[in-house]
Amino acid sequence: MDITYHPIGIIHSPFHDIAAMPIQPSGALGIRGEVEIYPQFAAGLQDLDGFSHVILLYHFHRVQEAKLRVVPFMDSEPRGIFATRAPKRPNPLGMSVVRLLAVEGARLRIENVDVLDGTPLLDLKPYVPAFVHATDVRVGWLERVQAQVRTHRSDRRFQ
Repeated sequence: MDITYHPIGIIHSPFHDIAAMPIQPSGALGIRGEVEIYPQFAAGLQDLDGFSHVILLYHFHRVQEAKLRVVPFMDSEPRGIFATRAPKRPNPLGMSVVRLLAVEGARLRIENVDVLDGTPLLDLKPYVPAFVHATDVRVGWLERVQAQVRTHRSDRRFQ
């Protein structure tokens, strides 16, 4: 089966280099960016301005290779790629939940952005807590390090 996706826009952020970027939106509090939706998809933004947060689904465009085991940020042990949020995935897809500040034509002003400038946006969805609510959550190997996510920054290990 061959699957092809085409970007619907581009994500703009203050991050032009992978090194020193926040590794998750919770580590990017207050950092603003913008999403430029391509004109042919702009009509799809109707009614989005009523939501406070959106889910960005994007392509890790700087990933050169996939790996099934990686040493993730905040750890020193190799882990299976599917037990991490590392970008060197068989299908290099990323996801971030960001605050939606404004919809201005075909542009979205966003906050808490942890994405590299120029990243292709594949899809955009409203964040609805009632749709994704999970209880009795376990976070595996991240249990002992999850508090570091707000201060930990990326390095060049996933270029």
